[in-house]
Amino acid sequence: MILALDGSSVDGSAYMDVVRLAQHAPGWLDDTVSAWSTYGLAVFAVLAAFGWWRARRAGAAAAVTALAVPLAVVLAYGVDAVLKLAVREDRPCQSLRVKTLEACPAPGDWSFPSNHAAIAAAAAMALVFVSRRLGAVAVVAALAMAGSRVWVGAHYPHDVLAGVAVGALVGLMSMLAMRRWSQALARRLTARRLGVLLLTSRTVVTPVGG
Repeated sequence: MILALDGSSVDGSAYMDVVRLAQHAPGWLDDTVSAWSTYGLAVFAVLAAFGWWRARRAGAAAAVTALAVPLAVVLAYGVDAVLKLAVREDRPCQSLRVKTLEACPAPGDWSFPSNHAAIAAAAAMALVFVSRRLGAVAVVAALAMAGSRVWVGAHYPHDVLAGVAVGALVGLMSMLAMRRWSQALARRLTARRLGVLLLTSRTVVTPVGG
């Protein structure tokens, strides 16, 4: 088991600067950032669903690529969770005993790397392979998610930077692998019941013997 250095020794001062800024910010801004930090990951699910819906028009292989976005996210979450258990870094609100916008998690809810940042970055990277426009929107949203986690006091800056790096790398590797196998997977899925996920609303399926 690897024991991390005290996170506050890395960028605790920068974390405190952000937390103090949040404490003196207008209430509407804190409420907006807190809401995004808590519920913003749902936006990536919506973008992934929309990307899949649009990708079906480009063909079965494109639809398969779009369907791989959630898989990339799950893989990124898994890698991030393993790193959390290996590093076991306490949350900054526990180490620095500072009042934060988000309630301080219980001991054992480790801080490094940020799950939210990893999930958002993986989704953004994967969506770039589906649609450049959706990917660009998702990248901005992922950066906003990473920043929000520091703003609400849940993570040190290095936590979210590491989360973004983990998510982006896992998302990139997953989608590169999927792009290589998308044609073969599309042919297999089209011949089975799951092929309905690859069809557009304008596709006409002729019944056997019809």
